[in-house]
Amino acid sequence: MPPKRRPLPESYRNEEFLSSREARSLRILSEYLEPQRRFARYKVDDTVVFMGSARTLPQAQAEQALKEAKESTGDISKAERQLEMSKYYEAARELARRLTEWSKALSDEERRFVVCTGGGPGIMEAANRGASEAKGMNIGLTISIPIEEFDNSYITRELSFHFHYFFMRKFWFAYLAKAIIVFPGGFGTLDELFELLTLMQTGKIRKHLPIILFGKAYWNEVINFDALVRYSNIDPQDLDLLYQTDSVDEAYAFLIDHLTRYAIEERGAIL
Repeated sequence: MPPKRRPLPESYRNEEFLSSREARSLRILSEYLEPQRRFARYKVDDTVVFMGSARTLPQAQAEQALKEAKESTGDISKAERQLEMSKYYEAARELARRLTEWSKALSDEERRFVVCTGGGPGIMEAANRGASEAKGMNIGLTISIPIEEFDNSYITRELSFHFHYFFMRKFWFAYLAKAIIVFPGGFGTLDELFELLTLMQTGKIRKHLPIILFGKAYWNEVINFDALVRYSNIDPQDLDLLYQTDSVDEAYAFLIDHLTRYAIEERGAIL
């Protein structure tokens, strides 16, 4: 008797096939359908997205780093810069906490205006942390990149997502968002910001989507928006897509005003 052969797995269980070039469309579709299923399960329809650098330290950690640099042969100037930038971590944390407390007090039974981040450290951790301190649900959309895993521990476990494709991650940032707050950041933050601005400028995003740039000095040094207007590469009214501030109070008031007028009252009128 010939030995029995082990049955081959069905195609949808075949790991070699699922990891292949030919199955790329299935993997992309999975990064749409699986998050969609979870968002529906937990009734997440509206998010407020926080973006910013993964390198920004909490104030206490930055203060300790500066102390250690002064006591040794460390880079004092770098530690001083990190301490200066830590104010943005604390601002993101406070703003996310206040926003979550406000949203939890709404009479709408659905979970609305859930804080959403890229799930990593720095500004992302700060926003997830603030929402968690207000005992609110919050979302982390992490990405697989060739560095040590950086998911932060403040994300609501059921709403922690892990993406392979940047464009699917950015789709979920934009699709549910009712507002965006962008803190100082590097290449990744700039990429996300300019893609959103392009989609809004070209009418691909048609919903009302306020974008707050937090940190005037940083943004005015890093991006010369006035020069873009002066060289006729954007229209003056394109600057209306952005609201700049250095104040948590101002950012909070702006957010609540726009969310109330465009995401709550207009939604109620439609229903």
